[in-house]
Amino acid sequence: MPPVALRADPVSAPAPACRLESPAGARAFSVVPPAPDWVAPGVTRKIAAVLAERPATPCLVVDLDVVEANYHALRAALPEAAVYYAVKANPAPPLVARLVALGSSFDTASLPEIDLCLSLGADPARLSFGNTIKKARDIAAAHDRGVDLFAFDAEEELRKIAAHAPGARVFCRLLIDNAGAEWPLSRKFGCSPAMARDLMRLADRLGLRPVGLSFHVGSQQTDPAQWDPALEAVARLFADLRADGLAPTLVNLGGGLPTRYGRPVPEAAVYGARIRDTVARLFDTAPDLIVEPGRGLVGNAGVLETEVVLVARKDAAETRRWVYLDAGRFNGLAETEGEAIRYPIATDRDGDGAGCGPVVLAGPTCDSVDVLYDRADVHLPLSLAAGDRLRLLSTGAYTTTYASVGFNGFAPLEAHYV
Repeated sequence: MPPVALRADPVSAPAPACRLESPAGARAFSVVPPAPDWVAPGVTRKIAAVLAERPATPCLVVDLDVVEANYHALRAALPEAAVYYAVKANPAPPLVARLVALGSSFDTASLPEIDLCLSLGADPARLSFGNTIKKARDIAAAHDRGVDLFAFDAEEELRKIAAHAPGARVFCRLLIDNAGAEWPLSRKFGCSPAMARDLMRLADRLGLRPVGLSFHVGSQQTDPAQWDPALEAVARLFADLRADGLAPTLVNLGGGLPTRYGRPVPEAAVYGARIRDTVARLFDTAPDLIVEPGRGLVGNAGVLETEVVLVARKDAAETRRWVYLDAGRFNGLAETEGEAIRYPIATDRDGDGAGCGPVVLAGPTCDSVDVLYDRADVHLPLSLAAGDRLRLLSTGAYTTTYASVGFNGFAPLEAHYV
């Protein structure tokens, strides 16, 4: 395994003082892409300028230049792979439009996501309907719109595709272990290699084009070696399918590429080198590769600013304070479930000399599960009070899309794209 180079840029470095273990159209681009201008850990000059205006909270601010830089870094790391951005990570029209202009392809989970991409100029030939759970009418509608690539992992799903998207290209998703992932995606999706072999043969008999296989090693995958066993399973299955007279060529590497939260993660180049070496070792003929980044493209591009609503203790002798924010599990921070994703935090009071102390961080709703961090050993300034602001870094992915439409009457998370 190649040495792991860890991110040292300020894009995702932890906060310094305290600790926590309208649609835009496509635009022309210069030959030299804009370089993000970092002015603080996790904050670019463009993001800082928006936050300096003290916008209403909670709000998300995303620097699209960071997204573009991440896209170019991934293309350089895996030049053989077509990038299919996982729209579910952040479907904001300005962000999708930027990626359309860059030539990205798109992994979509629903018909509305397909329509979003098409409305912003994406070529339907560059779309994959990657959700393995689709209504028959949505399959038909997607096919009518020109989408020709569909995922499946079950016989009934395969028969729906054959009936409503005849002749389409299909790929079967394998059930893969998600060791090393901070947000596992196993069990719900995929099937065993033995079942995949049977289903791929059935796809051929149904008049579909069984072009390949996919897998997902888990979101926020911090171990580049986790692609190895998945690719080994795919290579074995390719050999079996070719013995059956099929000719699979597509290997969908899935997502999993991480962003940095509270600790270092490998650079995209490390993942790319490991995957390329493994593919070269396992496949006599180079397969067509797809990679489906979501978090890895947009996570570190965003900062979520939230206001302190209340600081309280449950008893006078209690050392830990409860800090309640106007953003919580129901309006953007669902990935704090199980304290799996731990966002770096900066505050208005950092460095004021008052020191820091332990807190429980919670959201504003009348729901007892609206607690963000209880066991994560979060320390915030002792001077923190209602009206102060916190910045949660690396929040560009899975925040606006997880926010409710109005739980307890709280408005959805506002977002600004610059």
